This record gives sequence, C-alpha cells and structure tokens, in this order.
Amino acid sequence: MPYKEREIEKKYYSIGEVAQQFKVAPSLIRYWEGEFDIIRPKKDKKGNRRYTKDDIQKIKYIFHLVKEKGYTLEGAREVIAQGKEQGFNKVEAVQKLQEIKDFLINLRDEFQSKSQS
Repeated sequence: MPYKEREIEKKYYSIGEVAQQFKVAPSLIRYWEGEFDIIRPKKDKKGNRRYTKDDIQKIKYIFHLVKEKGYTLEGAREVIAQGKEQGFNKVEAVQKLQEIKDFLINLRDEFQSKSQS
C-alpha cells in the first residue's frame, strides 16, 4: 500500500498571507477589520493578527461584495446585516459548505486509497 502524504493545514494565517490570497494590501484587510464587525482575528502577545479559516471566509465574502459585486462599504454592511436578521448568515453557510466539501474529498481519497490496495 503506497504511502500518501497528507496536506498539513494551518490553523492561523498572518495578515500578509491573507492579503496575498486576495491580492490586496494588508492595510485594506486592517481597514475592513475596522469597518466590519464580523472580522475579529485573534492577536498574539506581540499584537500580530492571526486569522482563522473562519475569518478568511468572512473576508472572502466582504471581498466578493465590495470588489466583485461593486457594493459600497455601507451597502456591504447592509447586505451582511440583512442576512443576519433573516436568520441566514451567508458567511456561515459558505463556511459550512466548505467543511462538507473538505469532508467529502477526504472520504473519497480514503476510499480510493483502500480500493487500490
């Protein structure tokens, strides 16, 4: 049975890594942090921001609204607030779908590796 190396997933990402994912300046991420209360990264003892996958999903949603759909910051805040008022938070839904996708991919990979041996 061949050895299959698993991808190591990070728990926390620096602001530089997050900014690089979206091809924006770190200052924009910091600015959005002040504008949108859904972005609250943890900070280490030195004060460096540490973003989780959940934080990155929220930034991805804001990026989609502001940069791709062309909403103003106020408009994006309203869309996010409406989603919360309706009891449906799109950010949480996207995150849940990503978790399901990751689970299914892992399940498929395990099944394929067992069927090959």
